[in-house]
Amino acid sequence: MRVLRHYAKVPPDLKGGVVVIGNFDGVHRGHQAVVGRGADLAGAAELPLISVTFEPHPHRFFQPEIPPFRLTPFRVKVHQIAALGVDALLVLRFDAAFAKMTADEFIAEVLVDGLEARHVVVGYDFTFGRGREGDTEFLSDRAAASGFDFTSVDPVASADDMVYSSTAIREHLVAGKPGHAAALLGRPYEIEGRVVHGEHLGREIGFPTANIELHDYLHPAFGIYAVRVAVENGPDVTWRDGVANFGTRPTVGGTKPLLEPYIFDFDGDLYGRRIRVALIEYIRPEIRFDSIDEMTVRIEEDCAVARRILQTSAAGAA
Repeated sequence: MRVLRHYAKVPPDLKGGVVVIGNFDGVHRGHQAVVGRGADLAGAAELPLISVTFEPHPHRFFQPEIPPFRLTPFRVKVHQIAALGVDALLVLRFDAAFAKMTADEFIAEVLVDGLEARHVVVGYDFTFGRGREGDTEFLSDRAAASGFDFTSVDPVASADDMVYSSTAIREHLVAGKPGHAAALLGRPYEIEGRVVHGEHLGREIGFPTANIELHDYLHPAFGIYAVRVAVENGPDVTWRDGVANFGTRPTVGGTKPLLEPYIFDFDGDLYGRRIRVALIEYIRPEIRFDSIDEMTVRIEEDCAVARRILQTSAAGAA
């Protein structure tokens, strides 16, 4: 998948295609349905499939003071969209100038002049343009005169009528329900990052961790999780079972939230390397222990619980 940075510099072979637009934070089952509709249309007409998204997320631009909320920061979102078979991703920089662009200007400059779109596909709740003046009805009204066909994809829901949405996924993660979030995502929720040096206490007590700072990621519930960790080695990825703490480490006087996965039966140097941590199940809240010895005993118990959870989930997936 090619990544494009400006609508005025779209290569000729990517013009005249099916254009799918959205923020796509999480690239969840609802987003997958929207991109899938675009893929069906592009395949039937033998046209390129272009996904259009916005960076930074508009919420971050308009409310820079809000806490981290992203399910899929940009690097991760690119990987997830590429996995859906999109030919190119056009990343529109959401800055002050872009925020002033009217809905009609967006259609004329981005969709018509820039992409020469033949068909535009969005989700049912898509809005765009200055003051969010544009929506699916707006696009439908202007599609024919602008030279493209238009499809709005209806909301997609689970068997229990839960609409797949980024908001619902965030709520589940904050509530310590990664399994519920996974059902809406279509995969376990992952946090990707570069391993940084910590205080090395884990190594001293026999549980060396690969520490990751979350940066733009939404903060899930503080506590202990059964996890699977992907260790990248060039193009190859190996998934390993583990247990992780996400929190401030009150027992040792920590203050900054940190994700600390301990990978079972692994003896290697991961400092500086990127890993992916999939949250499989929430085990318990983070607590403050009276001593390091007490904490060590509880970590051993957490490891045993995590192993049972992961063995069960692996057997269920087989």
